[in-house]
Amino acid sequence: MKSTLRLTDNVVQNMSIGKLHKDDNSSVINSMDFNKDGSLLITASDDESIHLYNIDTGELQKTLNSKKYGVDLIKFTHNNNSIICASKNSWDESLRYLSLHDNKYLKYFKGHRNKVVSISMSPINDMFLSGSLDDTIRMWDLRTNVCQGLLRRNGRPAVSFDPQGIIFATAVSVNTIKLYDLRNYDKGPFSSFSIDHPIPVEWTSMKFTADGKYILLSTKNNIIFLIDSFTGEVKQRYTSFKNDNGSIIESSFSPDAQYVLSGSEDGTVHVWKTLTGEEVAVWGGHSSTVGRVQWNPRSMMAATACSNLAFWIPNDSVL
Repeated sequence: MKSTLRLTDNVVQNMSIGKLHKDDNSSVINSMDFNKDGSLLITASDDESIHLYNIDTGELQKTLNSKKYGVDLIKFTHNNNSIICASKNSWDESLRYLSLHDNKYLKYFKGHRNKVVSISMSPINDMFLSGSLDDTIRMWDLRTNVCQGLLRRNGRPAVSFDPQGIIFATAVSVNTIKLYDLRNYDKGPFSSFSIDHPIPVEWTSMKFTADGKYILLSTKNNIIFLIDSFTGEVKQRYTSFKNDNGSIIESSFSPDAQYVLSGSEDGTVHVWKTLTGEEVAVWGGHSSTVGRVQWNPRSMMAATACSNLAFWIPNDSVL
């Protein structure tokens, strides 16, 4: 549903499930990604399946399986017919470039020696970043399987390109964020921030706003941080969701960056105003931990997932 509405508190408070996919997966959905124009959603599950959804119809368009490697951290490339993903098994840490058209691997990217926990695709070209528990962050190009660059950092990393694809950020141990210029990354970070928080946190994901002004940092703790990407100042902390067991719970900006969306271990979805931190809505509809949440980049809808996948749209009262 292409949006002619503007996101407001009233719209967010009156979102409901327009389509619920309950039987597509037999296990948890571990990652998902919208394509650039929001017309497609790709999901990966712990049941080793990949599902492609048509957002205009809300229907499942294609199912693929990755029984040998499993699948995790799925991302669209700039071609709607291809994705990159990480392995989910315990014996292969390669990244894979997969054609959705014929379910064939186009390239393998080998180098990591432990589980890959973060992937970010460049918004402007075929480069992508990967962060691993082997204490390395690697740079890749889809056109070659040779690693294009490497950084060594301790702890669980989260990585993200900025919206212009020139800067990338890394979140590493001891509550530290480092920003690099992709053209001169080997000279070290041009900026480094320490997040003001009394205990060390383990980062799980990071996302920039579309204008690059803010970074959203998810953790394994019961807290999400909003920081100023220029100064490192903590602008907001979101804590009114449940994460008592160290779950991987995604958070996401709305396209206009006015709202932040997060899952929760109690099956709810929470929406806050980005800058004030005011909780605007709590959506119910899942029966277990909601680990994956994303706003559609171009449409008035959001997708949330446990083992079920829900598409949220404004209900009739605001249309």
